[in-house]
Amino acid sequence: MATRKRSGSGSKRHLKEKVVQIYESFFRGEDLTSDNPTFWDEFFLLKPKIPQLEAEIQKLTPDQLTNMEDNINLLVIQCIEMLGQEHHIRLVYALQTFSALLTTMYQRVAQDPSINIKTILLGTENPNSKMQKLLEHCNSVMSGDVPDSLKSMVLKLLLIIATGIDNIDDNPLVEYLMMHSLFEPLIHLLCTSTERQQHGYDVVLLLMFLVNYKKHEAANPYVVKLSILDDELALNGYGQVITAALNDYVMTTFGGMQNNTGGWLSSLTSMVGGIFLTNDETQPVFRGQRSSGGEEGMLMALYEAAHLNRNFMTTLAHSSATASAPPSPPATLPPHQSPPNLAQIQALIDNEQPTNLLVTFFQYCSIVMADTRTEASINKCNLCFITLTCIVEEQFANSIMHDQNLTFKVQLYRLPMRHRKIVPEEPPSQPLASTLIDLLVEFMMCHLLKKFPGELYEVCVGVLQRVLSYQKRCRVRLSRDWRPLWAALIALLKFLATNETVLLRRHNIFSMAQQVVNIFNLFITFGDTFLPTPASYDQLYYELIRMTQVFDNLFFMALRYSTGDGEFKAEALRLANCLVNVRAITLHFSPKIDAWLASQNLSTPTEDQILEVVRKNYDSLILKLQEGLESYERYSEKSYRALLSKLVKGAAAFARQRSDAAALGHHSAALISHYTTLPVPTIC
Repeated sequence: MATRKRSGSGSKRHLKEKVVQIYESFFRGEDLTSDNPTFWDEFFLLKPKIPQLEAEIQKLTPDQLTNMEDNINLLVIQCIEMLGQEHHIRLVYALQTFSALLTTMYQRVAQDPSINIKTILLGTENPNSKMQKLLEHCNSVMSGDVPDSLKSMVLKLLLIIATGIDNIDDNPLVEYLMMHSLFEPLIHLLCTSTERQQHGYDVVLLLMFLVNYKKHEAANPYVVKLSILDDELALNGYGQVITAALNDYVMTTFGGMQNNTGGWLSSLTSMVGGIFLTNDETQPVFRGQRSSGGEEGMLMALYEAAHLNRNFMTTLAHSSATASAPPSPPATLPPHQSPPNLAQIQALIDNEQPTNLLVTFFQYCSIVMADTRTEASINKCNLCFITLTCIVEEQFANSIMHDQNLTFKVQLYRLPMRHRKIVPEEPPSQPLASTLIDLLVEFMMCHLLKKFPGELYEVCVGVLQRVLSYQKRCRVRLSRDWRPLWAALIALLKFLATNETVLLRRHNIFSMAQQVVNIFNLFITFGDTFLPTPASYDQLYYELIRMTQVFDNLFFMALRYSTGDGEFKAEALRLANCLVNVRAITLHFSPKIDAWLASQNLSTPTEDQILEVVRKNYDSLILKLQEGLESYERYSEKSYRALLSKLVKGAAAFARQRSDAAALGHHSAALISHYTTLPVPTIC
């Protein structure tokens, strides 16, 4: 069959689609409506070509963009008008066009901050009325009986507005979301399981961003409303969304829960041997560092709820089966990242039981706290600790965690280290307060490094102090082995005293050491009111006597600095003074033990023999009564504003990726398919 040869490529122009020609004419400043009064009705029936629309806007210089202000104002007005129409296709295409316009304009602002996005998009005449109308339409869609994809597009549009500029406080369009609050329709989407599963992630993320808009400068309605929210359905929905996102991270970290185990299992066995075998200069290769960041916005949302809303504490213990959790953004495991050891994975898989937000959060923290090598990982770890601080300052949350009838088997991630092997074992069923203490012990034992994360240790010890203060105040006896905690605290003191010269360049180790010693003072002075048995109190004294050298070294270090004229003189003196009871114990019992050993002609006594000597000599021990050991300064967000601002910026960057043209195109295509396949009513 003969074929006709095409002419040269340059001899025949490629035909452009009508909508692309309109874009080109429109952004040249041409008036397309004067000869066609129905232009906009026709325009919004044409499928948007987002890459071409974005390209036309990107071509404009800042001056040309300013000159195009009237045309862009007109396009924005028409997009908003179409959102109120009943013609579904026009509504969908208007949403898609407006979202693309906003995205591209925010990109232009990032390139040139001098661009006035508010004036270019809304003009100078009645910008408030335009945004009010837009938000009223958004409210109607979110509250109405419409397809889920349409609600998703509206939420994506709102997220584009909320995350358009890295520093949300500099975003002029977010101010209109304060003036015309959408809190109620957003919260309503969390109250039903079907809508929560479809939209929960975007709703919670959007609320988190809106809560962080100028929260310290002016009255933010989202802060006020979130702080007084008492709708149990809404709070539980909010918590379930966060649980799902954090649980996704936990499950992916522990190896992925695919049915086809051969794929991930075989890759795990080949990689698990090299996990964490790094020095201080090398970053560990593990899942906690992956760049997706999908759960970090949820972590911020959890912090905001725990910080602002006391009613949210009931949600922390709201049990739900993990299998029924709403879906969260997919978390993938890149080929260069290794999940942890197989024993922990199997233990987690076998441990199928109802869970709650606290359980999932503790598991998440155990993974995040394993990595403190980069600024980003330290920031995330810090947020975990301050969220824990907010939780343990609440009486109700503490009562939940210490409830002996509310026990869970929580598989915490444990960092593989040279001095220990991770053996497969089922976690004990215990109150969540005991799991929290295990989490803090694990952190304290695993980061005594040259690059010492001192700020994290201060917050970690602060969390522990608050838990113990609750136990002392309420006389709660937590049945557990306290020796690992005492060993971790003594290891920390030994590390501080041994590395004083290096650490003092960056940290006030005297203040941190005083925090730790005062925890021992709390045990010494009031331990009989909250330790589970008298034997536990005896074991405390045994550990203090056994590690006498550590406390002596710490005391002489404090004495040396307190008698000089250095920067830390006052802090060193306070540390020396707070060691008075520990030294009284060691100085009292050491001669008694030596005398007993001499009388028995022994050189290596057993633990039981030492404990017997301790019990017989309590009566002659004189201790100083120390008050205020359980008092602490309540958490204040003021000290962490810079950290929280960084984390919100990071979450915004990830949210922008999820609200891109591809995501909007997917929802748009689903809606067009839905509306074009609706049955047409027949006329009889």
